[in-house]
Amino acid sequence: MLSRGCSAKMAAELVEAMNMVKSFRVSDLQSLLASMGRSKSGLKQDLVGRALRLVQTEYSPELLKNVRQLYETRFPKSTAWLGARRPESVPVNYPALNSSPRGTAQGTDYLNSIPKPAPPPVAEVKLVPLPFYHNLETLLPPTELIAQNSEKLQESQCVFELTTSQVEQIRNSSELRPGMKSVQVVLRICYTDSIGVQEDQYPPNIAVKVNQSYCHVPGYYPSNKPGVEPRRPCRPVNITPWLHLSTVTNRVTITWGNFGKRYSVAVYLVRVFTSGELFNQLKHCSVESADRCRERIQDKLRFDPESEIATTGLRVSLICPLVKMRLGVPCRVLTCAHLQCFDAVFFLQMNEKKPTWTCPVCDKPAPFELLTIDGLLSEILKETPEDVEEIEYLTDGSWRPIRDDKEKERERENSRTPDCPVVDICVPEVNGHSPAHSGTNQTGKSGSGGASAGSGSISAGSGGGAVVDLTLDDSSEEEGGGGAEDSEDTDDSQDSPAPKRGRYDYDKDLVTAY
Repeated sequence: MLSRGCSAKMAAELVEAMNMVKSFRVSDLQSLLASMGRSKSGLKQDLVGRALRLVQTEYSPELLKNVRQLYETRFPKSTAWLGARRPESVPVNYPALNSSPRGTAQGTDYLNSIPKPAPPPVAEVKLVPLPFYHNLETLLPPTELIAQNSEKLQESQCVFELTTSQVEQIRNSSELRPGMKSVQVVLRICYTDSIGVQEDQYPPNIAVKVNQSYCHVPGYYPSNKPGVEPRRPCRPVNITPWLHLSTVTNRVTITWGNFGKRYSVAVYLVRVFTSGELFNQLKHCSVESADRCRERIQDKLRFDPESEIATTGLRVSLICPLVKMRLGVPCRVLTCAHLQCFDAVFFLQMNEKKPTWTCPVCDKPAPFELLTIDGLLSEILKETPEDVEEIEYLTDGSWRPIRDDKEKERERENSRTPDCPVVDICVPEVNGHSPAHSGTNQTGKSGSGGASAGSGSISAGSGGGAVVDLTLDDSSEEEGGGGAEDSEDTDDSQDSPAPKRGRYDYDKDLVTAY
């Protein structure tokens, strides 16, 4: 009998240690394996399998002590948890999750002749507040989803009832759109972690059934980038259309994948806001005055003797980085260091459809409670015309539009005149050569004719420079050559030597324009 009692105790401790190991994080698993001289490298699933084999094959009081210490460090408020997490090999009928007092009765099942103790109090899980949802009442506080067997697909149930006043609030609330009330009953799921506030997080393979009818759960966002997995938006699930709007008990069944992570579920009665209502709150409660904005600008531009670079101005665009349009209501985050703003209306509308709450300028967190409207930039937008897209803040807190500089540059380019004098190509050259358009084949003596005609045809252009014709093509050369052959018998051609020509068909000393 003694040996049988010892083996039963050892089996219970072994099961307890294995369940503790399954709840460890990667750092806990690595510490346990390193303390027992095992390798601590690999993915979490490899570490879990290695630690479980270690517990099964080399079970000892020292190993159990290490496991207990790591677990108590991880969960300081729930050390006696054997009754809450049963071994996977023994099926146990757990009571359904229930927010009413009659649903918390203790079970009377046994494990190896050991009565089941009362479940320990779970550490309080706090869900992050959501700007578009205002909690009116808590129908079911965060309660952990507990696996009932070793199957990967689990089912957990919770029941709650609505009071008469809650039913009236739902029925008398306004409609956000046809069929959707502004007062709703929502289901929220998150990780079971008492450290900090938890964001909504769905377990794998989730399905929600309310009173025997499946309700809609947000799907995955398709990804346009290759190699990037689709992301699922985790937000509260509206279960109002499938509820009994009376004092009848409502039953919610949650199907979820059990892959080692712990999840908690909660049900709230909430008031849902629209982006327009949040904008009205922002406009009435969070506007930074123009004077305060000027002080902040002066602080940024104040001279720093330790800095080698002096900043004399800061440029700010009047175009919203979200929609590439002119700002309507300039908004920014109080914790951001930049002066660039984004449009408050578009920012709230985008987060209403796809909540990210990230600053579009610097990608830092931009929660609603830290948003503020820039009063100075609002005044600037009213004073500047629509074609001004950028301004510059100066050291004294004033500002100037950048459009003036662009217009001056444009006017300078349009009115720019050439620095060299204008060359008139319609006047024959003074060196005796006729241009292509002035060659005369009728006389056959264009060379001498050109010389006599051009001897007094030097004209002055604007600015006092000589006007010279530099155009001469092959046809004019041929014409000029033919005229020279015809005039070989003349005395002028015999007395005057032919002008020397270089690479060009004109004399260098006759090209200079004064």
